[in-house]
Formats: sequence, structure tokens, C-alpha cells
Amino acid sequence: MAAEARTIDVGEFINSRKLTSFNVILVVVSWLITVFDGFDQMTVSYTMPYMKDALHLSKVMQGNVFSMGNFGMMAGGFCFAFLGDRIGRRPTVIAAALSFAVLTFVTGFVQDYAQLLTLRFLDGFAIGGMLPLAWALNIEFVPQRMRATVVSLVMLGYSMGTAGAAPITNMLEPKFGWQGVYFAGGIGTLACAALLFLFLPESIRFLGAKGQRPDLIAKILNRMSPELKAQGSDTFVVADESLQRTNFKPAQLFSGWLKWLTILLWVGYTLSSLAIYFDANWGPTVIEEIGFPRKEAAELIGLSTILGAGLGLCLMRFTDRFGPFTVAIYPLLAIPILLYIGLGRPSGDALRILLVVGPTLISGGHFGILSIAGVFYPSVIRANGAGWATSIAKIGAIVGPMIAGILLAEGIEPIHLFALVAICPMILAVCAIGIGLVVRGERARSSSTLPAGEPAAAE
Repeated sequence: MAAEARTIDVGEFINSRKLTSFNVILVVVSWLITVFDGFDQMTVSYTMPYMKDALHLSKVMQGNVFSMGNFGMMAGGFCFAFLGDRIGRRPTVIAAALSFAVLTFVTGFVQDYAQLLTLRFLDGFAIGGMLPLAWALNIEFVPQRMRATVVSLVMLGYSMGTAGAAPITNMLEPKFGWQGVYFAGGIGTLACAALLFLFLPESIRFLGAKGQRPDLIAKILNRMSPELKAQGSDTFVVADESLQRTNFKPAQLFSGWLKWLTILLWVGYTLSSLAIYFDANWGPTVIEEIGFPRKEAAELIGLSTILGAGLGLCLMRFTDRFGPFTVAIYPLLAIPILLYIGLGRPSGDALRILLVVGPTLISGGHFGILSIAGVFYPSVIRANGAGWATSIAKIGAIVGPMIAGILLAEGIEPIHLFALVAICPMILAVCAIGIGLVVRGERARSSSTLPAGEPAAAE
């Protein structure tokens, strides 16, 4: 005799659980694909010193190449975020992974500036859709108290990939040329896409909020907790969602208190992206022009990326506990260091250390703002919330490398760029504090309007 149909609150089920092997597998496969997402995105920064000679690229042309990839990421973020909230996280993530696997591999065949610009845009388009969807999917399988931490673990893969681009380029280029770096990235990404196809689940919060596929929700719930014995005939709800079963409209990001969250997130994320992409795209070239050997310049930037990821990961347990205020810590520390690098004219080992510490703090701050980009939006629009924030932030990623290329072409002393970049963490810190105040106010309001004894909404 079939068991009686039940109503199961998917959100309550997830929030009441600890992390299990199911979450570990999800984090691992997400971590792996973000490794190659970061690697494929950042490869151009470390191969550019070689490509500029082979393809006869001026500084302005180099800046345009960097910016075109970031422009592609902005466009791809919008497109894949829309698909992620319309057709689901799983198929969209797999499609993005397959696309940038092929495009990264093909980049190894470019012959001129025009081909490189085109492929950087297309590759960036595919890469730009990956991160927000990976965040959204992982956020939706963990309790609220663990969201920022899990996003940080996934993003650690991205940072490992961006940092790994430096030593891998140094290892492969002498034997296989700069083309071999792109071939390796494409093949590795393709292997990870196969793992996604085998192991990546669909979000049950997404399916429940949309009222779709109760059979699939039951199957995934039983993978997570066999003793639950969920059935396709059960009714699945997400009671802590404020928006349900509606097609996404950008105006939803500005509904009620989300308006201030969205504005502050976009401004802080954009300025943080300007700083991080200046450092990531131009860092190896600028440090080489300051007087360091080419390989050491790449290693300094790679080291700062790894250390920044570590700082970001350390920060996230505090962010889960104390809220977005903690995201302001690293930007505030970065400001005086960047000003001293740009204006104080340090030299020797002191400069070498500061060139690691300054970008490390920029990276840690960026890690912080992106880790909360999708945390506070309801599941039904979370992919769009994170995707739009990430795409809007690419305005900074586009403008930053382009402006740096123009300034360098006009003869600005390279080291002075660090002082200009100090403006970015200053604004990021202000926005992070503002987000903290907005979130605190909304949680206080939500708690005050609930009946006695009823928990506040998870979102």
C-alpha cells in the first residue's frame, strides 16, 4: 500500500541538516570546474607577454584584449543567469563548461589581433555564466548559516585556477609555446564538464520554488536522506521564499529592501572588479616594467591570488556569523598599502613584499563581496541576483584594463597605478558596511512581524 502523500518543506529540510557526503561531492565537482574557470580566464594575462610579440600587440591593443574578455563575461553572466533561473542550474552549468572548454582550446590557434579579440569575447561569454550558477547551486543545498563558507570553498577553486595559470604558463610555454597553455586548459575543462554531467544535481530549492519535477525532488531528497522516503506524489514547498513561480524581471532585484542591497552590491562589486582585474590582467606586465624578471612577476601575482583566497576563506566563517560588515576589513587594510606602493617609492625586498601584500588584500576583499553576491536573494531569483551583480561588476573589469592600457601608453609611471587603484577598496569598504546595515535592518523587521515562536525567514 502506497504511503500517504505529505507536504515537505524543502527549505526547512535543508536548514535543519548538517553537511553530508552529498554536499562534499557537490562542492568538489563545483570546485574542480571553477579551477578551470579561473585558469581559462586568467591564462591570457600570463601568456600576454609572449603573445604581444608574436601577434604584434601594442599596449592599447593588449588592454582591449583584456577588456573584451571581461565584456564577454558581462554579457554571458546576464544570459546564463536568465537560463539558470528559467531552465535550471544543472543544464546551464554544463552548457557553460562545454562552451568554454572548446573556446579555450581553439584560442591556441589564433593568428592575429582580430581573431584574439573575437575568441576572448566568446570565451569570456561562456566563462561569465559559470560562477554565479555554481554559487547559486551550492547555496541552495546548505543551511543558511553555512552559505558564505560554502561559496568561499567553491571560489577557492577559482582562485587556485587563476593562481595556477602563472606556474603552468611558466612550465608549458618554453616547451610548447603559449599555444600549449590554451590546449591544456581546454582539455582539462572538457574532462571536468564530463564530471559535471555525471555528478551535478539540480537545485531542489529551485524546483520546489518553481513547482517543477516533484519526482526529481523526491529522488534527490532520498539521495540526501534515504530515511525520508520522499515520493513524487508528495507536495514540495519552499516556505521561506518570498517570490515563487514567476518569470524573472529585473525590477524584482529592486523590490522593497532588495533595492538597497542591489545598489550597494553592484557599486562595491564593480569597483572591486576594477581593482582585481587591473591586478590580474596588467599585474604581470606592470611588475615586469617596474624592474622584476618576467617569471618572477607572474609568480608574485600568482602568490597574491592564492593568499587572497586563503584570506577570503578565513573571513567567511565570520561573515556567516557577523554578516557582511566583515567584508570591509581587507579593503580598509589595502588602502594605505596601495598608496604607499604608488607614492612612497619603496624598493628592493620591501617593494617585493608589498607587491604581494597589497594585491592579496585586494583579492581577499573581492573574495568577500562575491561570496555574498547571491546569499540574500530568494532562490527563485538567486541565479539572476548573483548573475546580474557579477555581470554589472564586469563594467569595472572592462574599464579597468582599458584605462590602464591608455595610461601606460601615455607614459604614466607604472608604479603610480597602484595609488589610483586605492580608490576601489575605499568604495568597496563603504558598500560592505552599507550592505551589513541593510541586511541587519531587514532581519530585524522580519523578526518583528512574525508570530511568537516562529523562526525568521532564511532569506
